[in-house]
Amino acid sequence: METQKNNPLHGLTLETILVYLVEKFGWEELSEEININCFRTNPSLKSSLTFLRKTPWARAKVESFYLYVKRKESQGKM
Repeated sequence: METQKNNPLHGLTLETILVYLVEKFGWEELSEEININCFRTNPSLKSSLTFLRKTPWARAKVESFYLYVKRKESQGKM
C-alpha cells in the first residue's frame, strides 16, 4: 500500500478515467487531444476500453492526459 500513497491514479479504474474524459470533451475533441484511432473511428466506451487495456502506450497517453486535465482544473485553468 505504501507504494500507492503518492500515485494520483490509485483507486481509479480506466473506465472511470475514460468516462470522465468523454463527458468533459466528447469523442471528437478527445480524438484531437489524444491521437488514438479508437477515438476517431466508431468510438464506443467498450471498444476503447478493450483497446486501451491491451495497448500500454495508449493507456499511458490517456492516463497522462487525465492527470494533465485534473492538474489544470485544480489551478482553475480549465
